[in-house]
Amino acid sequence: MRHKVNARRFGRETSHRKALFNNLAKSLIRYEMIQTTDTKAKELRRVADRMITLGKRGDLHARRQLLARLGDKELVSKLIDDLAKRDDISGRQGGYTRIVKIGNRQGDNAPISRISWVGATLENTEALRYPAHIRDQFVTDEGEELEA
Repeated sequence: MRHKVNARRFGRETSHRKALFNNLAKSLIRYEMIQTTDTKAKELRRVADRMITLGKRGDLHARRQLLARLGDKELVSKLIDDLAKRDDISGRQGGYTRIVKIGNRQGDNAPISRISWVGATLENTEALRYPAHIRDQFVTDEGEELEA
């Protein structure tokens, strides 16, 4: 029985698991929408919500804690100055992420989800996900995404 066991282990050692979720959190902050497996998305939700809570606090200690976790000043400033101050996020007491199940992965049939911040849509995150120099390869003129 799994009494008092809070987190999933993912078959990884602690350092590998921490690195995995720090990298997923960096990608979520940078691109505002990522695709991953269901269980990783559910566990990432815990990490991301705690980072937003630190970002909403916004003092020096919170900034240093985020910098220690993310390791990138640009992402920390984006989190504190942009994401934490959005109307959709600043008015909430929690639940800053949204998970949408999008189907199963073709190779191993693993369930895949799209995790994003509340208020982020495919349209308003397109410029982050597809920079101008590669946009033509992935997006048509009508704004529809091409399958890679």
